[in-house]
Amino acid sequence: INYVLENEQYFEEYVKIYTNAATIITEDFEDAGASGLFSGWDGENRQYDPSSWRYEGMPIDYASVGGSQGRVVGEAGEGESGEMRPGMPRPTDMTLQDPRCVFQILKRHFAKYTPEMVERVTGCPKEAFLEVAKTLSDNSGREKTSSLCYAVGWTQHSKGVQVIRAASILWLLLGNIGRPGGGIMALRGHATIQGSTDIATLYDVLPGYLPMPDVAKNHDTWRDYVEDETAETGWWSNFPRYATSLMKAWYGEKFETENGRLFDHFPRISGDHSYHPTIMDMKDGNVRGAFVFGQNFAVGGPHAKMARDGLRNLDWLVVLDAYPVETAEAWKLDGADPGECGTEVFFIPAALVAEKDGSFTQTQRMLQWHDKAVDPPGDARSDAWFVFHLGRRMKELYKNSRKHRDRPIKALTWDYPTEGDHDEPHIESILKEISGYEVETGEPVGGFAELEDDGSTACGGWIYSGVYAGGENKARDRRPGGNPNPEWGWAWPMNRRILYNRASADPEGNPWSERKKHIWWDEERGEWTGDDVPDFQADKPPSYRPDEDASGMDAIPGDGPFIMNGDGKGWLFAPVGLADGPLPVHYEPVESPVPNLLYDHVQYDPLVKTPDRPDNPYNPPQDPRFPYVVTTYRLTEHHTSGAMSRWIPWLSELQPELFCEISPELAAEKGVENTGWVTIWTSRGKIHCKALVSERIPVHKFEGKDLHTIGLPYHWGPNGLVKGDVVNDLI
Repeated sequence: INYVLENEQYFEEYVKIYTNAATIITEDFEDAGASGLFSGWDGENRQYDPSSWRYEGMPIDYASVGGSQGRVVGEAGEGESGEMRPGMPRPTDMTLQDPRCVFQILKRHFAKYTPEMVERVTGCPKEAFLEVAKTLSDNSGREKTSSLCYAVGWTQHSKGVQVIRAASILWLLLGNIGRPGGGIMALRGHATIQGSTDIATLYDVLPGYLPMPDVAKNHDTWRDYVEDETAETGWWSNFPRYATSLMKAWYGEKFETENGRLFDHFPRISGDHSYHPTIMDMKDGNVRGAFVFGQNFAVGGPHAKMARDGLRNLDWLVVLDAYPVETAEAWKLDGADPGECGTEVFFIPAALVAEKDGSFTQTQRMLQWHDKAVDPPGDARSDAWFVFHLGRRMKELYKNSRKHRDRPIKALTWDYPTEGDHDEPHIESILKEISGYEVETGEPVGGFAELEDDGSTACGGWIYSGVYAGGENKARDRRPGGNPNPEWGWAWPMNRRILYNRASADPEGNPWSERKKHIWWDEERGEWTGDDVPDFQADKPPSYRPDEDASGMDAIPGDGPFIMNGDGKGWLFAPVGLADGPLPVHYEPVESPVPNLLYDHVQYDPLVKTPDRPDNPYNPPQDPRFPYVVTTYRLTEHHTSGAMSRWIPWLSELQPELFCEISPELAAEKGVENTGWVTIWTSRGKIHCKALVSERIPVHKFEGKDLHTIGLPYHWGPNGLVKGDVVNDLI
């Protein structure tokens, strides 16, 4: 970022118009400076008050920290989505010279990130860094674009927010967002991670990334919830349509839009219910039971030993999997006495992907349908079969109940048709519900533009609305040809292949480049046209400017591509929405063996949660007992925790055992020969494995000293055809 700013490699017109670079920030804002902490830091509660990060003219009470997790929300509740208020003044300096404009704040903030500092902190030679920086800069701008692809190491890192945020700033500066060949792509660990989050496996969101009701926010009633989460400007002004249609999909006629009846039974966030706190709650006896679908966190999750301890402390555990994975058999692992374990385990044999119908959603948001090739063996059933019939039986058990608490189960719409000898739920019928339909006629809607907040439409996930338009499963499409190939699969939303694609045209609506043209404004027809579905109001001209009191999408100007933010801008500086600060800061990983050379007052991200309890120890930073860096990774022949590969003979034969990958220099230092046995330990545990001495593992120089890295694939556990120690016992 510093290289791009100092060498004026940024795409100037894109940056000036399409980002908030010219926006003036309040004089109350103080940059991280030498401390590594922004203004508003509350050291006692380890959270920020972001009110000083606001735009100049934004009310001082607009941004506030709320919720048990210190989530940043706007006064109207939609800060996470970039809400602005109608008529809110947004002072700007289009010369980018005002010292309080975002552009100048960026220049000051990133000034210390010099090529020399990059080399000191990362070990990457200055010359190599400059070559990469120049290559990316040269391949970006009006005529060229670059795509940034990263694996889940960024996501799962203790400073991952900082890294990914920095990537988004860099890509906005270079003009690589919303344009063909651009974008930031997260390469996931399996085929449909995107789909699992879209339809809400995360605890804090509902399908389509609608916020889960929260006891710490004004969500007491349905009306409170809708008003609190509806933005006054930008796309999230449509929130009532999406939320109401979701409730109608789940509760049908029993959900009354006027009084929101049944919403009072809806689950609320009452704290941090993410993975680590839940595992700790299991161990502490605060969770009585768990359903685990196709997840083996007894091996695949961090601090895996604590996870197994937690599993052994449940009253009951239901595991759906194809093989007896460690999560299902934690009751007899780690030397545990099965007679002392009170957990009742129900192991349900599960169908694998080729044995059931369904869809994948990949990292480009594309749904692709797959049909069942063969029936599952024996008693194995699909996840959908299990959930459907469990729900059906619960509704039967509760049908005569007069208890108030049972109303949501009784009211639940659960009338999916079934097929086959085992009464499998018809998956395309579920897809139809997710896509949306008219309540009165049952006809599929054409897309989310047809969803209403009066209860006349039902939709199980607004971002997927339209995938079943016209009663046709668009995810089945397999017609190759064309660019961007709109008839191969279906990309949400509305089969749009590039998000924010208004940015693929210049402010006047013309393609930045004929070679890279994607959508553009057709003056004669008065609409946006091109090779993709416009991610913009189709008839809004580039010259449109909102009135001061405009609301909803009418508040977004004709040259504001980033419609999910209330000002239509890409946010180089985040005035609301991020708990970690308005700009990224370099922090070391939590257990880094080296100091933070840029900010000596703060070693790691101060918002990272490090629960202080005896069974959750940490390596002290820079402790000489732990001088090495460990990085976990995957192998081609295995799949995540090994649950789908350690039971396959030919895959197991190709990669039969756990190993650590170390450099020849570290091997010589420790007297380790190739295939020799080593022991690796942290404060949490230790493992034994063979060594693979490899030139692939570099030795970094940090302040003149060697810094060694140990590579560890994490696919093994005590079960399966091939076994090994659990690497995540260390992490």
